[in-house]
Amino acid sequence: MNHFPNVAFKSSEGATDIECISLDELFSRIKKDPNHNPYQPHRISFFALLIVTEGKGEHQIDLKTYNIQKGSVLKIAKGQVHAFQDHFQYDGYLVVFTEDFILKYFSKSSVGFISHLYNYHISDPLVENSTLTDFFLARITEEIQSKYTYAQKEIIAKILELFLLKLEREAHKVSDETFNKTHQSVFINFKNLVEEHYIKTRNVKDYAQLLNISTKHLNTIVRATTLNTAKHFIDNYVILEIKRVIFSSTISLKEVAYENGFDEVTNFTKFFKKHTGLSPKEFKSTL
Repeated sequence: MNHFPNVAFKSSEGATDIECISLDELFSRIKKDPNHNPYQPHRISFFALLIVTEGKGEHQIDLKTYNIQKGSVLKIAKGQVHAFQDHFQYDGYLVVFTEDFILKYFSKSSVGFISHLYNYHISDPLVENSTLTDFFLARITEEIQSKYTYAQKEIIAKILELFLLKLEREAHKVSDETFNKTHQSVFINFKNLVEEHYIKTRNVKDYAQLLNISTKHLNTIVRATTLNTAKHFIDNYVILEIKRVIFSSTISLKEVAYENGFDEVTNFTKFFKKHTGLSPKEFKSTL
């Protein structure tokens, strides 16, 4: 099920795993070879950093609008849905990189600390007033454009890895006291399973069995990571997916219910209203 255009990593420069591109160049490319409307919600199959260097405006991620300005960095994770503002009045860059690039060149410990890569459900995507962006853009652009290719990808990766780690510290999202590498790994696996199976089951016990751990242990891990229960995480993810479908498609609410694993529309309505305070119909009318 997917009612948003899926946008894959594509570089006109021949890059296959990372690129740093100005917004002017990005929209010039899209105009020449349009495969999606950047002003409408679209799901990306890679990771992206939207870095604002001048001006101010808005950007939408997962149906939420963020105010951005010079010094803002928006972290957009693989699988998220985002959209540019019509006629935006800011300048900047989009740094895009694939999951393969992360897995190949980032250290495992860094991936754990950089929560937004995989834990975007619990991490605020916006970092404001960053003092790091000018230095980062200068270094990564210099290295990408360098004619010396020896260890080039490794150097680019370390520049990006360091920038993401410093952004994470600026955002104050992970403390030394609460961070647990083992818990982080289990949580990432849990999140991936929820994204894969949420239509089939919303039962915490089923996910615990898939992870070969007890329900109690799964709840302990999820609570330590998100400050909420595993059931709360599952339900919130389902609500997000329902909202995405309602927002982006013209199918009936009955079809939305069935596509999200609800056999009865009444159960679908009760579930949605319990978690949002609105019926699906009322939510649709607000869009």
